[in-house]
Amino acid sequence: MSTFRVMIIDDSEIAREGIRMILEDDPAFDVVAEGSSGEEALKLSEIWMPDLILMDIQMPGMGGLEATKRLKEKYPYVKVVMVTVSDDIAHLFDALKKGAQGYLLKNLKPEAWHEYLRAIAVDEAPMTRELAFRILKELSPMGTEDDEMSPLTAREREILGLVAKGLSNKEISSQLEISEHTVKNHLKNILQKLHLENRVQLARYAYEQGWMGGR
Repeated sequence: MSTFRVMIIDDSEIAREGIRMILEDDPAFDVVAEGSSGEEALKLSEIWMPDLILMDIQMPGMGGLEATKRLKEKYPYVKVVMVTVSDDIAHLFDALKKGAQGYLLKNLKPEAWHEYLRAIAVDEAPMTRELAFRILKELSPMGTEDDEMSPLTAREREILGLVAKGLSNKEISSQLEISEHTVKNHLKNILQKLHLENRVQLARYAYEQGWMGGR
């Protein structure tokens, strides 16, 4: 099993300790560094080159969102997950715009952290159905795209619609009776064709194109 190098950035020492304790219970994660500000996140990333950064949003000085933006410009490979007590949907969208791959609430159970972060680390993180629903509620329809103009095949649109509904790769493979490997390859093609980066952006695209059904 691969081990992922993790960096924790939070201005609260208690919060950092809590996050570290959660991660220490999972052998997939190795906490290599901790910091208390966006500025430290940038400096420590250059030294430790982590695979995954857990970043608080609100910190003195450079906040987590600005730090994430700068980190992704300098180290595109690194995965950033925002960690916060706020479930404000605006914070989620800001984080995604800055390049974050995920968003975790501090009050989630440890097992939920493990499952979600493992999925993020291997590029398979599904959105929860609750999160998918909340995002879609916040989005305004922007018209639909003619199927003939779409760069996606019918199968790719079908898979995209299921992603937007919050299904994981395993659930999609089961529903469509294809292998998970096939689902992963379809998703890689879809992301490349649409010039998108993650499942949340895919969900928004599917909704805007009217491929969700039930609208």
